[in-house]
Amino acid sequence: MMTIQQMTQHITERLHFKTIQEYEDFAMAFLDFVEGGLQARIVCQNEVNYQFFQYKEDCGFNISRPINSDLFGTAESFGESLKTFNVTLKELKKRQMPAENTRSVFNSVIYTLQQCIGVALDALPASSANQAKKINGDLFERLIRLLMAGIGVNCSAGVLQVPVKDEEGHVVHQINYQHDLIGKKDGQIKFIGSVKTSSKDRIDKIFVDKLLYSRFTGTSTPYIAVFLNDVQRAKSKTFGKQKINSTFLSGHFKAYTLKLTPMDGVFYCDLRPNMKSDPFLRERIHGIDCLFYDEIPKFGV
Repeated sequence: MMTIQQMTQHITERLHFKTIQEYEDFAMAFLDFVEGGLQARIVCQNEVNYQFFQYKEDCGFNISRPINSDLFGTAESFGESLKTFNVTLKELKKRQMPAENTRSVFNSVIYTLQQCIGVALDALPASSANQAKKINGDLFERLIRLLMAGIGVNCSAGVLQVPVKDEEGHVVHQINYQHDLIGKKDGQIKFIGSVKTSSKDRIDKIFVDKLLYSRFTGTSTPYIAVFLNDVQRAKSKTFGKQKINSTFLSGHFKAYTLKLTPMDGVFYCDLRPNMKSDPFLRERIHGIDCLFYDEIPKFGV
């Protein structure tokens, strides 16, 4: 069994995560570790389906980010979930619709694959927090692109040059935009996307990027956003008592949708309760299964 130190070292050497299989292998190793390698599991005080892992003294008794126990796999169950998940990917690659009861497994596996990385990085000292955040975000982007490739979609990260024209139609400038997802078929861009672990501090930019790209190019290329979750550990003054805060700004999302431009798809692994209960949000924000099961075929890729 790998130690937590070996696992954090493994993550920081990002060359290890080049295939879906490598994400799966790491998740299995981490789930085996947490079965007996933690100091404690702490139940969230304000949303009891979330929990926190506390590491032992060798990791400074660090407390992890919140984990949705309804989605996060266990060492006992995750192997079977992976079998279903990999069969689903093969069906999606053939453009076959998987059984409806596989959607929850699909969401859970993606969430677990990524959260195993994020939670393992929480074992690092506070001085490494910024590095860990960058690595976690990069590996989530890579995971989504690998999954796209796994279902036969030509998808990459890259820079798109957007022409800026004057009133007479002459190109006077080129603006470079970095995108996490650029889906193509036969050399034509079919969709563009942003992939982030959270919408915190990013929701404004995503809407603006979509608006500017469509305005500058005069196209209606679908623009999507993929998020892992929108929760964070709240500051606590009471030892052993942990709560979460939501980082999703529903008011901003609604305002930008109505007054700037609607996104062509917003997808989460871990949906917040108001994304299910609020009719406006429910119509526009969906589980990540909807991206792969329902939307990708519509993009013509």
